Amino acid sequence: MRICGLANIYSGVTGVVDIFKALSEESRLRILGLLMQGEMCVCEIEACLEMTQSNASRHLNILKNAGIVSSTKRAQWSYYKIDEEFKKDNRELLSYISKKIASLPCYQSDIDKMQKCKCSDMCH
Repeated sequence: MRICGLANIYSGVTGVVDIFKALSEESRLRILGLLMQGEMCVCEIEACLEMTQSNASRHLNILKNAGIVSSTKRAQWSYYKIDEEFKKDNRELLSYISKKIASLPCYQSDIDKMQKCKCSDMCH
């Protein structure tokens, strides 16, 4: 019984560490800032942040492995959004991060590019 308790504590600590590691890189914060606006196709994320496909995929996989984002596949396109369970379990953290991301110098430019991508309907 005591071992299970330690395993649960360790698992919880590992989850928190993984979340903060995933959020410790500017590109991933910028991706999160875009996804706070709603679901996006990986090609839209690449275009908005001027990233290569491999770079965007690497950052998205880190966010996904930390449980921050989830994805669905539609035809050849992968769509990402902030994971519903993560939103539910981390409301205060997301609120704090949202305020801090909005203060990044590149935030408004990223949002403007996202709106252009959405208007161009590039993934359909």
